[in-house]
Amino acid sequence: MTKVQSIQEAVQHIKSGSSLMVGGFGGIGNPPTVIKAILESGIDELTLICNDAGFPHIGIGQLITKGRAKKLVASHIGSNPNAGKLMHEKKLDVEFSPQGTLVERIRAGGVGLGGILVDIGVDGLVAEGKEKVGVNGRTFLIEPPITADVAIVYAKKADTFGNLVFDKSARNTNPLMAMAGTVTIAEAEEIVPVGGLDPEEVVTPGAFVDMVVKSEGVNWAWAWE
Repeated sequence: MTKVQSIQEAVQHIKSGSSLMVGGFGGIGNPPTVIKAILESGIDELTLICNDAGFPHIGIGQLITKGRAKKLVASHIGSNPNAGKLMHEKKLDVEFSPQGTLVERIRAGGVGLGGILVDIGVDGLVAEGKEKVGVNGRTFLIEPPITADVAIVYAKKADTFGNLVFDKSARNTNPLMAMAGTVTIAEAEEIVPVGGLDPEEVVTPGAFVDMVVKSEGVNWAWAWE
């Protein structure tokens, strides 16, 4: 059984209006080939769930810069002034979540939890509209889990079943997001046969991955055209 597909086949699972979870941090760990295919396909009205808004012409930031997103769920805007501009013009709905809370909400979604309890922001703006609960004399916010229609992640290596190995810090949010997508597409720099990976290196089991596509490499020069 092989899960390897062409990029054209894989991107058909991403529709306009979908919620899209994107692994990465400041562009590192974003899947460049999948993002390029989304841009070329004309898909828009996306709800993007990612750590940050990246850079204007790098990684996930391109989808925001080109107006393909209607909503962003992230821990911060990052180095993308276009995201801030669109937010203030009310052309992009932005939901901020503290970074640790965001990651835990995604993990909760991936493992099927009903939510998490946090005390971050319990007396601040973050708490507006959220349910609170008392546990052992302390007050916590109930933060809901996050899942997505599609999760796209980036790996150093994959086998044909979808077992994934990540490259150092490019691992970042990718393993958790791979668990939280209804459909998960993994872009890999190298694809090997089943048995070609050291089991001790595998971070994300293939059970969480629906499709594997071969990366065309990280070259963002085309995005400036």
